Amino acid sequence: MRILLAEDDPMLGDGLQAGLRQQGFQVDWVRDGMAAERELASGVYAAGVLDLGLPLLDGMEVLARLRARGAMTPVLVLTARDAVPERIRGLDLGADDYVVKPVDLHELGARLRALVRRAHGQAQDTLRCGAVELEPAARQVRHAGTLVALSQREFDLLHALMRNAGRVMTREQIEQQLYSWGHEVESNAIEVHIHHLRRKLPAELIQTVRGVGYLVPREPGGP
Repeated sequence: MRILLAEDDPMLGDGLQAGLRQQGFQVDWVRDGMAAERELASGVYAAGVLDLGLPLLDGMEVLARLRARGAMTPVLVLTARDAVPERIRGLDLGADDYVVKPVDLHELGARLRALVRRAHGQAQDTLRCGAVELEPAARQVRHAGTLVALSQREFDLLHALMRNAGRVMTREQIEQQLYSWGHEVESNAIEVHIHHLRRKLPAELIQTVRGVGYLVPREPGGP
């Protein structure tokens, strides 16, 4: 899934980006509050990691402006400000979770997955459609209990579709979920990944909605 990281400390930002990428996240990194507000308001990110001490626009103001505009992107606040009043203010302004530096990268990844899961109304981490199960944390997919080997892009594509089960995703929306800044996307890349997934999993799992995009049904055989 695609995440926005807003952190002005070069060493910390580099470490967070690398650590989250190792866990399978696609991470775009900005270094000031104005850029953070602009990117989070775009709606292309599954979640954001927001430092409060940003230049140009403080993280608290970023949160306030985002929520005032109706932007619903889940935001995890990452800050050295551990005083209870600051934490309360951040949550009241619209933060969905709050982590004090230094943070364990695996905990950060788990909290991000939980934020996205809650945003999609999912009670459990494991996603299921018929005999297909996808585990985001382990980055594993099973069909009828048997592990299925997928490439990183194939896994990310299937994850995006299953996370949005019952909703048609356009090719553009899928590309926004799969590719962070700096990645060139070949014109038929999504179609190739879909083809490979259909060969490895039940072909009916991913349905084509002609002229619109692709869909994983909420229930096998359903819309």
